[in-house]
Amino acid sequence: MEDQIYAYHAEMCQVFSHPKRLEVINVLRDGEMSVTELAQKLGLTVGNLSQHLSMMKERRILVTRKNGNMVYYRIANHKLIRCFDMMREMLFEQIRQDAALLEVNVK
Repeated sequence: MEDQIYAYHAEMCQVFSHPKRLEVINVLRDGEMSVTELAQKLGLTVGNLSQHLSMMKERRILVTRKNGNMVYYRIANHKLIRCFDMMREMLFEQIRQDAALLEVNVK
């Protein structure tokens, strides 16, 4: 069972290995959007975006709702936003530490 959890965890983390998929998460933090709205907001073609969305939906990061011809995407579990924000906080801390190190080494 534990091996399956690690495998699932690794699969889920693959979603986070592309900057545009991270951007999708950030854009959807406040609610759902249609594919067209997302494509415009992210500066992607619908075709390119659809590949990312499909992967994220398959890994259950996103869920969809259909209204006529329009498909709307939203984050499946909002705990993901807390994880996303924590990771960004860690990255900003590292950037600040690196900047402080550079400043010390320059002096």
